[in-house]
Order: sequence, then C-alpha cells, then structure tokens
Amino acid sequence: MKSFLSQETKEILARISMDRKRTNLLKTHEQRFLGFLVQRIPPGIKPDMLTFIGFSGSLIVLLGFILAVYVHKNYLLLGVPGFVINWFGDSLDGRLAYFRKKPRKWYGFSLDLVTDWLSTILIGLGYMIFTEGRWELAGFGFVVMYGWAMIIAIIRYKVTGTYTIDSGIFGPTEVRIVISVIMVAEIFIKNAMLYSAVVVSAILFIVNIFDTLKLLQLASEKDTAE
Repeated sequence: MKSFLSQETKEILARISMDRKRTNLLKTHEQRFLGFLVQRIPPGIKPDMLTFIGFSGSLIVLLGFILAVYVHKNYLLLGVPGFVINWFGDSLDGRLAYFRKKPRKWYGFSLDLVTDWLSTILIGLGYMIFTEGRWELAGFGFVVMYGWAMIIAIIRYKVTGTYTIDSGIFGPTEVRIVISVIMVAEIFIKNAMLYSAVVVSAILFIVNIFDTLKLLQLASEKDTAE
C-alpha cells in the first residue's frame, strides 16, 4: 500500500505528525492506510462532515446496544460497523484538512476533543442500557477512565508540546478493536461483555495511574528548568 502514496502526501502526513507522537501497535499500517484513503475522499466531502460521520458511528454503537436489549441480542454486531465508521471519520477529518492545505489546527483539535468525549459517553451509556444492576458501574467506570486518559493527554500536550493519544501500544484504534471483539464475543459467550468491561476499566485505571505519575514527573522537570 505504501506505493500508492505520492511524495506530496507523505510530506503532508509528516507535517500532521510533527507535534504528535504515536506509539500504538498498529501505527505504521494505519498511517499508510489513512494516507491511501485521504487521497480518495470526494471533493464534496469536507473535514467537518467527516467529523460528523465519525460521531454517527458512535450513535450506531449506541443503537446496537439499545436494539440488543429490546429486539435481539445479535444487534450487538452493529457495534463493529459503528466503530469502523467512527474510526474512519475521526481519523481522516484532520488529515483531509491538511491534505487539501486548509488546516485549522486549533479548531480541529477542539472539535475532536469534544466529539471524542461525547462519543465515549454514548458508548458508556449504551453499555449501561445493556446491563443491569451493579454491572452498570463498569460502564460508568469506562467513561471515567477514558475521560481521565483524555485529560492526561491534554495536560501532557501543554507541558511537553507533544500531543499523544496513546498509552503504550494501545491507542483509540486498538481500543475500538477490543470493544468490537468483546461485543461480538457477547453473542456467543454469555456475560463476556460484563466481565470484560470490568477488566478493561481496571486496566485503564492502572495505565492512568502510571501515566499520571509520568506526567507529574515531566511537569516537575519543566518547573525546575524554568
């Protein structure tokens, strides 16, 4: 797929990544694929439209949870295309603006954060609708833990000037894949989603603790330097 990228596209993608550090497991293949896709977005599609498309993917995930409760459990499978659509819009909106040489760095940054947070709330709400009793707390915990991770990313950007949305080898793309797999597993294994949500929330809690400590160390070093 690498051969499909023009030199201009490679340079544009490099500029997008100048103040972003990616460490996620799929970063290399994902960036190449996004570079391939961004060249093929129809002219009538604007970056803000892609943002809305990405957000609509989260609405589809929520709809899957609701239909799984009131119609049939197999509607959880809607979560897979929902996350694909969310990834497509969320990953390409900013890249499309840069590719067309009409970037709005701070506007896009602000819009992405707001829509990402709303998307997280919708997914957590869907889980809480699907579950009952104390299991709902796992959905609430996921929203809180993911929100905590977003706050860490924003503060790190302020402290270091480098924006990273990944925690080690896990980034938003990997999280989408994990949740999609869990939703599919629930079709075949009863309560797979319930137990997995607890595990995921616990892992996010541990990761956030370590990332917070690292952030505080970076902030302390910056204070000393200043």
